[in-house]
Amino acid sequence: MARRYFGTDGVRGVVGEFLTPELVERLGRAASLWTGAGTVFVGRDTRASGIELEEAFARGVVSAGGDCILGGVLPTPAVALLALDMGVVISASHNPPEYNGVKFFDSQGRKLSDRSEEQIEELLAAAPGTDQGSIGHVQVATDSYLQHILERFGADLSGLRIVVDCANGAYSGLGPRAFEACGAEVHAIGDDPDGTNINVGCGATDLAQLQQTVVEGGYDLGIAFDGDGDRMLAVDEKGAVVDGDQIVAILALHLQVDQVAVTVMTNLGFHALMREHGIAVHTTDVGERYVLEALQCESALLGGEQSGHIIYLRDHVTGDGLAAGLLLCAALEGRKLSEAAGVMSRWPQSKENVRVQGKALTPTVLDEVERLNQSWNGEGRVLVRPSGTEPLVRVLAEAQNPEVAEQACASIAALVRRELG
Repeated sequence: MARRYFGTDGVRGVVGEFLTPELVERLGRAASLWTGAGTVFVGRDTRASGIELEEAFARGVVSAGGDCILGGVLPTPAVALLALDMGVVISASHNPPEYNGVKFFDSQGRKLSDRSEEQIEELLAAAPGTDQGSIGHVQVATDSYLQHILERFGADLSGLRIVVDCANGAYSGLGPRAFEACGAEVHAIGDDPDGTNINVGCGATDLAQLQQTVVEGGYDLGIAFDGDGDRMLAVDEKGAVVDGDQIVAILALHLQVDQVAVTVMTNLGFHALMREHGIAVHTTDVGERYVLEALQCESALLGGEQSGHIIYLRDHVTGDGLAAGLLLCAALEGRKLSEAAGVMSRWPQSKENVRVQGKALTPTVLDEVERLNQSWNGEGRVLVRPSGTEPLVRVLAEAQNPEVAEQACASIAALVRRELG
């Protein structure tokens, strides 16, 4: 069955348009029924709409006889760790403030499978029951999460000068405190959420302010989270971006893993480095949950996405921006971040997001992508995929020659625009 509401990561959309309190209440009821009227732990990011949607979701849970525990503002990975019969985050992750969403974890803190999401959609039409559950609040979830992360992923970071960009999101206050607890000197930015500024000009989706702050202040590196904290990117001492591919590469060598999981978006330079070191690479579709599924299937620990989802399953259940940031700092071992990232040679990539009316790729687009890929014979590639969360088709071209990559990306993007725009 095709999913109508669920995208790449939960249900997401503009508040008041696609995502309404009524829909969120129905999702709460369906989720409660799916758990067998169990107990659902709920956290949210800092969006102004989060409070109303959190209340709507809780109403839905109790209308089906379940209990709902509200943890307030929490990073997504904290909810995964603290999940009861289910964990839920009211968040639209890296999307702008006008968006919000509902992200789900099972009782083990794992993202739901496609089939589980289909089952929840099938329950959306359920009417309220007669048994009423209860709503509770907890105030100690943040402290419990921070203690877990510091005990398992913390290291002595004395002497390290770091800028931490919290994206005016769920890591505001919490993220800088973690690095300070490890002995680092921390300068926080994007650390003053007001309900309307999450991911606005800050965080992992806009690194300009972080780059400027690091370079002008002579800091060793910068760490940027997205709004709900499941993504992390870095900036080296020169202001150069260090993406998820490079971070996974640094960690793979430092942690001495024998296998990793990444997505089809991962740079071909990463694959070359892993071959050089005898590390097996498992490649998945785009989406953190697919990387997680591969890690679990292969009994592997480390994986991630170029966009900054970094997963290390020793003492964790999902991707965690704070854990990844602490691990990256520990992996430097006295080196500059630019030196550590230099172990991986990146092939030039050109990307474009094309806004479209419909996301189904036409035969004309598919045939042209196949023709280009065959003509390059392994010396480059083109990847075209619909976004799972926005009305966009994402185009990626990668080649050893940057001009070739740029020309191919522009050509395919123009074709997508003509066919689907």
